[in-house]
Amino acid sequence: MNFLAIDASTEACSVALQYNDKVVSRYQLCPQSHSLELLPMVDQVLNEAGCKLKDLDGLIFGQGPGSFTGVRIGIGVAQGLAYSANLPLVGVSTLQAMAQLAYNNHQQTQVIAAIDARMSEVYLGYYEAGSDGIMQAKLDDAVLPPEQVGGHLAGLSEGAYGVGTGWDAYEEKLTGLKTNTGSPEVLFPAAEAMLAIGAAAFARGEQVSAEQAQPVYVRDTVSWKKLPGRE
Repeated sequence: MNFLAIDASTEACSVALQYNDKVVSRYQLCPQSHSLELLPMVDQVLNEAGCKLKDLDGLIFGQGPGSFTGVRIGIGVAQGLAYSANLPLVGVSTLQAMAQLAYNNHQQTQVIAAIDARMSEVYLGYYEAGSDGIMQAKLDDAVLPPEQVGGHLAGLSEGAYGVGTGWDAYEEKLTGLKTNTGSPEVLFPAAEAMLAIGAAAFARGEQVSAEQAQPVYVRDTVSWKKLPGRE
């Protein structure tokens, strides 16, 4: 099966193509430049592999949580490409993709993913490796204050490998909850890690059409501080 994966849900922007058992990818840290970088990266991997969108079986996109703007850019590009080539899509959790990177690159089978969600909160997920080598969620992805993370994970793990920007952002409140020390080696998701997760979802028949593809923000509302004297 041949798939293109796209992610723009955090400061990192990435694209990965699995075509004829070969993987071609691009990855770049480019905050606030995703809309400029994403499509050229797609063209690069397609050209390098010598294939076109119509040669693919489906698209995989980072569905969030993460930056509201980044998530919307990623899903918008994925939907546009899917419409143009009549391809089905599968969404992958940003947190699951980071957990998968920890498994792929560091052989970690229990992972806590924490992204700085701003407003003194973290996006949080806990994952364990399945028999197929795919990281599986043991809790629904959530957003919560860092001081509540320990209680949220109580009883699930005696200690797990930490990934994501949340650990550095709230180091004092999260200290001791992960087994790795210092700043995590995996800070952001990568589309390449989404390929295996998305392929498994396609195999289970979970693909949707372009118009049905939806982001997952986790946080439903955003609280804006009002300026003095304004309603």
